[in-house]
Amino acid sequence: MEEERTQSKKRKRNKPRKSQNNNNPSHQKNKVTHDPNQSSSGLAHPTKSSTFLDKMRARLSGGHFRMINEKLYTCCGKEALDYFKDDPALFDMYHTGYQEQMSHWPEQPVNIIMKWLKNHNPSLVVADFGCGDGRLAKNVKNKVFSFDLVSNDPSVIACDMSKTPLDSSVIDVAVFCLSLMGTNYQNYLKEAHRVLKPWFAPHFVKHFHIRFDPNTGGADPKKFSKAVCDLGYSSVLKDYSNKMFVLLYFKKKDKQKSEMKEIEWPELKPCLYKRR
Repeated sequence: MEEERTQSKKRKRNKPRKSQNNNNPSHQKNKVTHDPNQSSSGLAHPTKSSTFLDKMRARLSGGHFRMINEKLYTCCGKEALDYFKDDPALFDMYHTGYQEQMSHWPEQPVNIIMKWLKNHNPSLVVADFGCGDGRLAKNVKNKVFSFDLVSNDPSVIACDMSKTPLDSSVIDVAVFCLSLMGTNYQNYLKEAHRVLKPWFAPHFVKHFHIRFDPNTGGADPKKFSKAVCDLGYSSVLKDYSNKMFVLLYFKKKDKQKSEMKEIEWPELKPCLYKRR
């Protein structure tokens, strides 16, 4: 008897146990697996390959923007117009890069013009030379004629800014917001002078600080202002307080000299980029 009990205990000890990882469907349903690309919050982490591709796209986009930007600074208005006529997609590419750059600026220069217009009579008629996406016209009550090299919006008139379709003396305010880019920029200012009314007629010029910094190869702002005044304006305001751009405010003179002397226009420093 004692031997039989011993044999029975051995059999119990050697009896196979049920597997903890069985094939029970309900068990499989509730089983939690861990995705290495997913955080504990449930949001997927970007993979190394997707992050690399995003960086490469950003670098490619930035390279295209620099190429087009340099082109616009080193050609005349007609060349720029033909450049975008041949490939209109380049204009969208340029403005995508432009907007990305502007997003890092502490202050948007167009907002200063908007504020000025909102503090004055909304009946003033405005010409926005180099309007881009037409943001100025969309944010003020004034009648705004928006000009640029390409029109992706019905409110924008595509043209060479030195030859707009406007009649003479029909505009109250002319705006150049980061748009004096061509080698013949003086022709844009002459066209603004033609379409502006006398008396009030303010004229805003806003551009990159580096273009008006003689210490870094830019134009002397005094010589630039003198040239504009020789064209038939009086200087009202010069603001160099912003580190990204300068603001120059002129007013068209009522009476013009019968004989215009030849104007010495300084060369504005173009944006040139190092080849990578």
